[in-house]
Amino acid sequence: MRIIIDAQNIDYLEILKRPCELNIGLREQVSAIISKVKADGDKALKEFTSKFDRVELDTIEVDLKALNDSKKHVETELGLAIEVASKNIEQFHAAQRIQEIEVNTMPGVTCKLLYRPLNRVGLYIPGGTAPLISTALMLGVPARVAGCNELIVCTPPPINPAILYACSLINARVFCVGGAQAIAAMAFGTESIPRVDKIFGPGNSFVTEAKMQVAAMGVPIDIPAGPSELLVVADESANPTFIAADLLSQAEHGTDSQVVLISTSQTIIDNTLNELKSQLTKLPRKEIAQESLKNSAAIKVDSIKRALEISNGYAPEHLILAVNDASRHVDQVMNAGSIFLGSYTPESVGDYASGTNHTLPTSGFARNWSGVSLNSFTKTITVQEVDKKGIASIGQTVIALAEAEQLNAHANAVKVRLNQLKKNQK
Repeated sequence: MRIIIDAQNIDYLEILKRPCELNIGLREQVSAIISKVKADGDKALKEFTSKFDRVELDTIEVDLKALNDSKKHVETELGLAIEVASKNIEQFHAAQRIQEIEVNTMPGVTCKLLYRPLNRVGLYIPGGTAPLISTALMLGVPARVAGCNELIVCTPPPINPAILYACSLINARVFCVGGAQAIAAMAFGTESIPRVDKIFGPGNSFVTEAKMQVAAMGVPIDIPAGPSELLVVADESANPTFIAADLLSQAEHGTDSQVVLISTSQTIIDNTLNELKSQLTKLPRKEIAQESLKNSAAIKVDSIKRALEISNGYAPEHLILAVNDASRHVDQVMNAGSIFLGSYTPESVGDYASGTNHTLPTSGFARNWSGVSLNSFTKTITVQEVDKKGIASIGQTVIALAEAEQLNAHANAVKVRLNQLKKNQK
């Protein structure tokens, strides 16, 4: 982990480049995968699964019996944890329901905003080196709360029984496909996997690149949610043991993850680095975390204000404010996927069970993207109704604008109605 002493002329966007930004050949590789899936369908999926996951598939979809029996293969304590997390996620997202709007903009002119759920959504659940059981809940529960009719889950084989159990709770169809090929399958459809209306879910660099490419081809996605990242802002009151544990909690996700510590205290930085070394030795995934830490940095600054300036420029997926009176600094945070306040709010609670959604923008996209919410699974429809009084009051406004744009047929659609009103009045 590099140590950096802050200076005004430092280009942090360059210094803190995410590892995925450095993979030049990624775009071409993903493009080739998408093209092959579009051309060859299930055959391509089976070939890629054999190549990347080293699993030979007879059938791509998990049968209903395996889903229904999945709870038998999940330990009781884990099953209860899944159920508690599911209830918390449901409670938080159900509270996000927005009331439909009706406004009279002028006498006789009524405008409405309606919300409708997406019909069929594609949910990508990473498997890889860590089976993300929680992601099935983070995506599936809000989709059900929103009222989506069909949930299509893609996750790489072999599928962890707990993922299957989580999928059974959200009543999803599950397919044994991972990586960029899964994104392509959901985007364009194959013989087995139906085309979806929108794709959700985090993933590695390949998955994120695939989502961005299919989005450019007209298939909606939730957000660019790639390799995990965490930024911690700490003052002298912070606990180095806690900070190190938080940094490692994200570093262990994958070798392309990134963590950053910004502190006003050199002592906190030094003690945290010592804690990192100590805690790292006890982690089963220490090799992955070690590689991730090579992409990471600790930055010494003079003030919390400066720390937050750097953080806003970096736009982290997760931001921990391990500072005194953390809540008073929230208004200074402009760019972050999710904020964790104080020393006793580890990022892990948001990842699993607090109720907030852990599918968040990465790679700096928190500057202009929001994390997944209930509204991510809905679309809006506007409605307008104009009566005779309304067309009389708004008509000349529409005519003037239409004629200024030289769209005379638009103007005429109003004129014929106004003329009819005049005739009726005679």
